[in-house]
Amino acid sequence: MARSRPMMHANPLPAKILALDDLKAIEAVARRHEVPCGDGAMVWHNWGEGAPVVLLHGGSGSWTHWVRNIAALVAAGHQAWIPDLPGFGDSARPPAGGDADALPDPTEAALQSLLGDTPVDLVGFSFGSMVAAFMAAQRPARVRRLVLCGAPALGVEPAAPLVLKAWGHLAPGPALDAAHRENLARLMLARPESIDELALAIHAANLPRDRMRLRRLSRTDVLLRTLREVRCPVWGIWGSEDVLYRGAADRIAPALAAAPDFRGLALVPGAGHWVQFEDAPAFDRALAAALAG
Repeated sequence: MARSRPMMHANPLPAKILALDDLKAIEAVARRHEVPCGDGAMVWHNWGEGAPVVLLHGGSGSWTHWVRNIAALVAAGHQAWIPDLPGFGDSARPPAGGDADALPDPTEAALQSLLGDTPVDLVGFSFGSMVAAFMAAQRPARVRRLVLCGAPALGVEPAAPLVLKAWGHLAPGPALDAAHRENLARLMLARPESIDELALAIHAANLPRDRMRLRRLSRTDVLLRTLREVRCPVWGIWGSEDVLYRGAADRIAPALAAAPDFRGLALVPGAGHWVQFEDAPAFDRALAAALAG
């Protein structure tokens, strides 16, 4: 049985999320739900009323990957549902498995507990795109629309290999912060000014809570193969400077077109992999267009 904390209505959602205090403010007005999962619970946050939009975060992430997009969804009349996927954030590990293919079952079980059979619009970022596509292929009655953002596993290799800076051996302090900033620049964000204190705080808080680190599916073409089985409409939203597709951005749309009902790709100019954070207004416009399609 799900345990829920009601939404606090005293304060409106912050229109812009620029600092850690804004993140805390939007979390404070969320409804928080805990649904049994593995040896503990899967934690969800939700805001707003209306048709449900479920957003799945990326690897080594949590609901905070979407913190800059919640207010726009609520203002447009949607209800935003954002979990910490099993094995990430505040959620327990899944009952079995250690990669994206282990997460559709517990995520669907949670949705059944929270929303019954209500269909949802499903949005996935990076690692969460694989989970979202698996769910759309396996449970077509659940997913009305599928929106993929910065997804791996499309059979497209970047022009140069991506190497991240080691950080696990570092104690909290300037050296660890510098490593996190370097990795944000190498993987997540394209513009130096985007690597602000909020980005650093989110990244640093999420990384140690990742208990699914032996992931391999993102290095395969499993998403490309799965899209062939997805029957709902599919959209893509990418940052034009996503390092996972450096030198190969022209191959994203043809790969997504493996989906029988592919509706189009929106490229956000100048944004990197974490596109919904780096240019939230442009991303929100692209997402609104997909949800209206």
